[in-house]
Amino acid sequence: MKKEGKIQVHSENIFPIIKKWLYSDKDIFLRELISNGCDAINKLEKLRTIGEAPKSDAEPELQVLVDKEAGTLTVRDNGLGMTADEVEKYITQVAFSGAEEFIAKYKEKTEGDAGIIGHFGLGFYSAFMVAASVEIQTLSYQTGAEPVRWVSDGSDAYEMEEGSRTTPGTDVILHIAPEEADFLEEGKIREILGRYCAFMPYNIYLNPKKPEDLKDDEKNYPINETHPLWTKPPKDCTAEEYEQFYMSVFHDFNKPLFWIHLNVDYPFRLQGILYFPKLQSKVEVMPGEVKLYSSQVYVADNIKEVIPEFLLLLKGVIDCPDLPLNVSRSFLQNDGDVGKISRHITKKVSDKLHSIFQDSREDYEKYWEDIAPFIKFGCIKDEKFYDRVKDILLFKTVDGKFYTLEDYPKGEGEEKKIYYATDEALQSQYIRLFREQGTEAALLDHVIDPHFISFLEYKEEGKLRFARIDSDLGEEAKDSGEDTSEEKLAELFREVMAFPEEEKVTVKAQALKNVETPAVILLSEYARRMQDMGAAYGMDFGGGKPETTLMLNAKNPLIQSIPALEGEKRELICRQVYDLAVLSHRALTPEEMSRFMDRNVQILSMLSENGSK
Repeated sequence: MKKEGKIQVHSENIFPIIKKWLYSDKDIFLRELISNGCDAINKLEKLRTIGEAPKSDAEPELQVLVDKEAGTLTVRDNGLGMTADEVEKYITQVAFSGAEEFIAKYKEKTEGDAGIIGHFGLGFYSAFMVAASVEIQTLSYQTGAEPVRWVSDGSDAYEMEEGSRTTPGTDVILHIAPEEADFLEEGKIREILGRYCAFMPYNIYLNPKKPEDLKDDEKNYPINETHPLWTKPPKDCTAEEYEQFYMSVFHDFNKPLFWIHLNVDYPFRLQGILYFPKLQSKVEVMPGEVKLYSSQVYVADNIKEVIPEFLLLLKGVIDCPDLPLNVSRSFLQNDGDVGKISRHITKKVSDKLHSIFQDSREDYEKYWEDIAPFIKFGCIKDEKFYDRVKDILLFKTVDGKFYTLEDYPKGEGEEKKIYYATDEALQSQYIRLFREQGTEAALLDHVIDPHFISFLEYKEEGKLRFARIDSDLGEEAKDSGEDTSEEKLAELFREVMAFPEEEKVTVKAQALKNVETPAVILLSEYARRMQDMGAAYGMDFGGGKPETTLMLNAKNPLIQSIPALEGEKRELICRQVYDLAVLSHRALTPEEMSRFMDRNVQILSMLSENGSK
């Protein structure tokens, strides 16, 4: 008998049904319908396990059928189906949850609610985002049940009558709205299924051939992998499988450095694999991609409530059925367990890093340049993570040596001072000076390093200080054993250069152990950091140009020859010495470079004239 009625949405229901904006992404409707189908199959499988549903030889499966000519998109499952009363309750009276009642009824027999997200309910109504009307054909698994047909155009009215389905399960038939006709393209549906349903727990077939239409040895192939790698015990997974899974999921043909397989049963259920990718660039930190699943149902990428922000530089999958998801399965409710999950993931990552460091220091050093940005970012964002990994932080020197904070050469005084370089090519002259004086210099050339060293100084206040190699040469570089009239040299140079006051250049002379270097530019660490901060924020924190020191090497023959030079030659040499020193400190401005090139030509011409005489 045909029946008409009104869909009831109770005002006290905390899940409001607004069919046109229930989800921010229309594509999600297909995930919701597939998820409902998986839940229906899962429930039937559990009932069969406890002897409350008849056994069947049929493979649990879902089919997605695209019929462009008819204008329909059908999601078909062979799950437990529904009776007329259940359709009334779970479809027309959405104030109740089918999943919650099922759990309450079978809680003791099914050992909890594992895998049950909800058969029908709010997710079903997402279909109306793309459909002009939705039809349900369903038959319950219960003996003697009658098939049911339900149809609605998205208003609060519906019709229900005897259906045509002959086997247990449900067809949800979407009559696609004209303006959403692209959802009748098989290619688009395949792409949506690949994105949201790639690891659903039951086989999903897209437009499968009927058994009678299959040729010899021909078969239908599911579009999904029902037993993804993260669901297997780590001991049963090979390195080749981990690498293949990584490349297939993230379309990255560079093998990952290493990975962490998460497999937790208590106090919450959590599975997943986090991969440490090889960095492609030191200039910028490329965002990673951590996919979040709930019972193999895709939720979203890079959910920082679950995945600590610094771990989002990694790639991987996290599957946590215990996540408290709201109606759209795309956002997390405010729940204390979420924080526990996040902290547990952080701990597992730090444990893995410690394991590699202790078991294979050589491999750890080999990985360091690729994993350092995320570790440093993690230290800055999460001080507890810093406390866990500070003993395995490495500093690579310009000579390729690796030190931890503990074993880095201390130098003089109670406070450990670490000199560092940021550009091996630009600062090569300073590096040479440090090498010759036997002082270690760390190479900190990543964009995160300026922030990281400030963080370390804050955390280790009074115990640690950083200075770039162009901020201070150190006493080891100086040769104070000779009296070379340093002050007279400096005074003469100042007179020749006549630096304007706004340039803020101080000229000094000092005998250095390295004879070949004529002069270097020094900029205090504080001034340089203020300059960098100003550049980053578009502000002037240093009151104009920073004060620099031109340090003349009083032991260098060229510098020693300056007093004997006269007029144009003296000025030419002084300005050339200054520009050469600046070149090792920073890039010349276009005007400075033009003058520098002209001066080089002039010097070459003078040499040529002298040589021809």
